[in-house]
Amino acid sequence: MSQDTTRRRLLHQGLLVGAAALGGPALGSGPARAQAWPSKPIRIVVSFPPGGLTDAFARAYGDHIAQRVGQPVVVENKAGAGGIIGADIVAKSPPDGYTLLFTIATTMVMNRVLYKSLPYDPDKDFTPISSMGAGHLPFIVHKSVPATNLKEFAAWAKTNKVSAGSYSAGSYSHIAIAELNKALGINMEAVHYRGEGPMWQDLTSGAIQAASGSLQAAAGVLHTGIGRPIAVPQTTRMKKLPDVPTFLEQGVTAKAFQINGWVGFFAPAGTPDAIVERLSDLMVEGGQTPRIRQILDTFGIDEAAKDRRTFAQTMKDENQIWIDLVKQLGITPQ
Repeated sequence: MSQDTTRRRLLHQGLLVGAAALGGPALGSGPARAQAWPSKPIRIVVSFPPGGLTDAFARAYGDHIAQRVGQPVVVENKAGAGGIIGADIVAKSPPDGYTLLFTIATTMVMNRVLYKSLPYDPDKDFTPISSMGAGHLPFIVHKSVPATNLKEFAAWAKTNKVSAGSYSAGSYSHIAIAELNKALGINMEAVHYRGEGPMWQDLTSGAIQAASGSLQAAAGVLHTGIGRPIAVPQTTRMKKLPDVPTFLEQGVTAKAFQINGWVGFFAPAGTPDAIVERLSDLMVEGGQTPRIRQILDTFGIDEAAKDRRTFAQTMKDENQIWIDLVKQLGITPQ
């Protein structure tokens, strides 16, 4: 076998990526032709503020990548406009593996409905690297609500005024309210907030009677007994709340309660395949490290990072479902 043939085969397998520290050969073509990747610090843009799940994932997985490739990984928070600002920065960056994006499904999927136009094309301007589950988002009622399951909640809601919290218009929690109204024959009023913090504060005070959100953000109302979880989405129960049945187990079969939101890791479209493959492998590997397993436990998430092909298939299977669900909310695009 000739030297050139061997070189091409190794490049295809992604084994040359990250060889900079060893003086390895350059990647094959495009912006990365001149030198091996990575030969300088890698920048991860997070399209939401510090402190949330997206930021925590970006920093933990970024540290793992840095350790494995021998270059610093710098995380920059570029929040605003439902993730649009950060996504636009990455979409317009060179496709060389040095500027990457951590964002959520809203940025790539729901925003197509929530905004009249986007400065980026979610389908054409990005290459998926890996996805991480956003976790189950339990449906929680105030302690004053005499219900321990959806059947009891529906009976009570039919004779009482119910306000339910949504952490933003067009979000999963907004969709959950609309879908439960249809499935249970009730008329909850959606109250929209700017994030989970103020939403759970209002549930604590009794200003709203129900809400859906992340386990980590809802920890206070659950630990104090002010809130009671009565259902969880997805097709399997949550490890952190093993006694709480799924919506499906309770007869609510809407697709919204069977699919999972995600945190996604993206590169600009045109990034060399060997770089994307290497990053995908590192994400899956990083998901098994003690630090990231601890983050998953803290946020009540049962699954770690998935590879690029699994992520691409998830978007193919589920994007249109989310788009249709958001359209049904009747929100006027901004």
